[in-house]
Order: sequence, then C-alpha cells, then structure tokens
Amino acid sequence: MNVFYFNWEWDVLYALQDIHNPILDVCMKLLSDLGNAGLFWILVSIVLMIIPKYRKMGIQCAITMALAFIIGNLFFKNLLMRARPCQIDTAVQLLVKIPHDYSFPSGHTMNGFAASLSILYNNKRLGIPAVVLATLIAISRLYNFVHFPTDVIGGFIIALVLSVLTDYLVKKHYEKKASGKK
Repeated sequence: MNVFYFNWEWDVLYALQDIHNPILDVCMKLLSDLGNAGLFWILVSIVLMIIPKYRKMGIQCAITMALAFIIGNLFFKNLLMRARPCQIDTAVQLLVKIPHDYSFPSGHTMNGFAASLSILYNNKRLGIPAVVLATLIAISRLYNFVHFPTDVIGGFIIALVLSVLTDYLVKKHYEKKASGKK
C-alpha cells in the first residue's frame, strides 16, 4: 500500500475532525452510507430508465457510472494502491466502517458526480439537487476520515471528464437516431 499525500490534506481532515458534533455525525454517516457501492445512484438511473421521458438520462447515468467504475475503481485504485487516512492515523475514531479497497479516487465521489452531472446536462431542475447531494456525499467522505481531499478531487475530475464525454456520445447517438442514420 502506498502512503503519499500533501501536508495540506491533513490540515483539512483534522479541521473537519474539530467540527464533529452529534448532529453532523449522524448526517455525515447517513450521507456516506447513502453513497455506499453507488447503490443510490444506480437506483436513480434505473428509475430514470423506466420513465420514458427520462430514459435517455438514465442510460447516460448508467454508462457514465459504469465507465467511472472501470476507470476509477478497477484501474486507478489498483494501480496507485493509496492508503486511506484512517489506515495511516488510526487514532481517529471512525463513524463508518473502514473500506477494504484503496483510497484514490473516491468511489462515492465518482459515482455521485457521474450520475448527478449526467442528470444536470439533461435537466437542470433535477440535476442541481443531484449535484448538491453528490457534493455533500463527497464532503462526508472527508468528514468521516476515509478519504484524502485529493481522492475526492480526483473522483470528481474523473466523473466530470467521463460525464462530458458520455453526454457528447449519447447526444450524438440520439441525433443520428432521430435523423434516421445508422
């Protein structure tokens, strides 16, 4: 396991530890749990795919999340093998279970932004609350001391790039389909 980080990351993580209180603890644990295994976002994608009006958006979410999983979870996590902050500083009491995979990039962040940005590109009314939720889940991972800030930033960047690419490709596909081209 690799141990690499920037000093400022510890400053951010310890500053978040200083604001712990019972209400935030419950909220941040719930937010983190909501993002576990991307299940919430997967369910959102399925619901969107079931509703004809939102089918394209749901497909786009699912494709973006699948790509994020392959690139982030299967490739980058195993390539970099970055230790989590809670594995380095074991004195911090955790509110959540220690994840068993590597730290970079944050899967919770990747999934949340892969789905929420895909929604935003198609429907701002639904997308803005989705992006806010993805942001809160990402922050919860820092608050819960299971990711470094650069894990979250990396997860966001991967999701952003993939969501832009997927948005372009899906829209291109539907344009071709609408014009009758193969």
